[in-house]
Amino acid sequence: MKLYKLLFTASLVLLFFGCEDVLELEPTNKLPAEALFSKPEGVKLYMANLYYQLPVEDFNYIHRTQDGYTFNWNGTNPNNGGFVQAMHTDIAMHSEFAAGLSQDNWGGWWDDGYKLIRDVNTLIKVIPDLDINEQDRALLVGETAFIRAYAYFALAKRYGGIPLIKEAQVYTTDVESLKVPRSTEAETWNFVLEECQKAADNLLPGDGSQRRATKFAALALKSRAALHAASVAKFWNEAPLSGEAVEKNLVGMDASLADGFYQQCIQASEAIMNSGTFSLFRPNPSSPEEAAENYRQLFENPNGAPEEAIFIKGSAIIGNDHTANNYEIWYNPNQLANGWPHPGRYNPTLEWADMFEVYSNPGVSTKLNTVVDGNEDYEGFDAARDYINYDTPHDVYIGKDARLWGSAILPGTEWKNTIITIQAGFIEPDGTPKLLQGGSITVNGEKYYTYGSASASEHSGFNPAGGNHTRTGMGFKKFLQEEIDVNPAWNQGTLDFMDFRYAEILLNYAEAVVESGQGDQNMAKKAINDIRKRAGHTTEIELSIENVLRERTVELCFENKRFYDLIRRRIFDELFNVKSRHALLPVLDLREDPPKYIMVRDVVPRSDPKTFEPKWYYRRIPGTGSNGLVQNPLY
Repeated sequence: MKLYKLLFTASLVLLFFGCEDVLELEPTNKLPAEALFSKPEGVKLYMANLYYQLPVEDFNYIHRTQDGYTFNWNGTNPNNGGFVQAMHTDIAMHSEFAAGLSQDNWGGWWDDGYKLIRDVNTLIKVIPDLDINEQDRALLVGETAFIRAYAYFALAKRYGGIPLIKEAQVYTTDVESLKVPRSTEAETWNFVLEECQKAADNLLPGDGSQRRATKFAALALKSRAALHAASVAKFWNEAPLSGEAVEKNLVGMDASLADGFYQQCIQASEAIMNSGTFSLFRPNPSSPEEAAENYRQLFENPNGAPEEAIFIKGSAIIGNDHTANNYEIWYNPNQLANGWPHPGRYNPTLEWADMFEVYSNPGVSTKLNTVVDGNEDYEGFDAARDYINYDTPHDVYIGKDARLWGSAILPGTEWKNTIITIQAGFIEPDGTPKLLQGGSITVNGEKYYTYGSASASEHSGFNPAGGNHTRTGMGFKKFLQEEIDVNPAWNQGTLDFMDFRYAEILLNYAEAVVESGQGDQNMAKKAINDIRKRAGHTTEIELSIENVLRERTVELCFENKRFYDLIRRRIFDELFNVKSRHALLPVLDLREDPPKYIMVRDVVPRSDPKTFEPKWYYRRIPGTGSNGLVQNPLY
């Protein structure tokens, strides 16, 4: 066990001191492997470097956008404009920039992927010859299998079938001998799942507090990867492609393969669910208000939820753009910027808010009520409509699922001891609307401002100044830390990220059971209702794909899952077909005495419709002119 403890220590060394300071190792093509791995310390540092390269889609994972910003994992460009993956989907917007979809902006990972595979294969090759006991050898086999599975999963979900390099390659001037053709997509997914199982068979149980692969982390990866593979097989014909890559099965899989993948997802998920190791964090709230706060705290301090966390990526080193993040400066509302020039960038959409249930109508996504006749539209203010009057702008959200309150900062609510002002305008006493523009009016001796206050620094909504105010009517809360004031400097955030948590496993299981008809229907129904119970629901709902997918969207929102859910189920192109995203505008109605708020549905200001092209379900493979690989369809 000594070596295993050293590997854990290496992970901590990386977290606290950063990669550059401890990985001053010669490349393996210059330093013989037997010298590099002759001592436990060499293996320790090498393994730490493998974990460092792991493509965890955490706080520092952001896509490249059309606006000229380039982002990678590990915060290699901290000046990222505040973009996150969710802004490419229907559930969030950037406060200023387009964050549009294109063939180049959703996270290619080719060169770095094969670098990690090369590095892990180098260690795998020498494991049989290391002078260690057999238990330590098995643990090394398990961890390297987990890392390799993780790397190939990241490649497979982007590119389909890829070259499977299973052994360390020795450099030679005969470049042709090093080329490996693409495997089929089915072969690629099968290899990923085999590696996951090898990892699970060799690793020890444990929870997310260990910061490295465990048996259950490997099974969680298998659950996620198998569900992805099953979805691609089942829904391939929803967005079929053509060309050489399709003809050779390098992309696409026959629907007959789906059930086998679903079965692997079910088995891996059941192993976690039946282990007795994990449960939901604070599963029995006494009220929706308590449920909202419990949910928020789960992400504010994942280390306080070892029962739910399966695999956590740690953060450390304030000021280091590889190990810290910028969520606090980018996403706290404008009023709390504390001198930081670009806050308020993460804006949940009206589409997202409308997905949630209300407690009085369980099992149904319920639109927020804005008009008396219930005929909700997105046409902006219409003087002929009979709007519902609200005393405060957040009253429209009353009765909505607690997770909405725990994930978003709603207009007129308190955050960090400050009432957050989000207002889009007012209706003058004579009925004239003054929306989405600066200005003021005095009525009965009291002065009112369109954005709710005189100064841009005193409100957090709709003012276009600096792109720092939400333009959807909601701010971002999930992952932010309420008790910490914004430190207006780069890379101050050291919040840890739950890559795998128990709720996702329950949702994976429920989806696999519904889609395949395999597994335990009652167990799957209980899984989604347990998650809803944690959110304050007291009425059970039936097991259906609609209910499972809604639960998945609202429970896992902003955790970098939605984008690939749309990819794997082949619904991105249907959802984003000249699609506009929408805002809910709080408007002060001065026709009423005293004034009331009306809520106006509209297209997000200063935004354009977006379209997802079917070929984007697979990324362009780089370098096909030299590597000889078959390119993906339509590139």
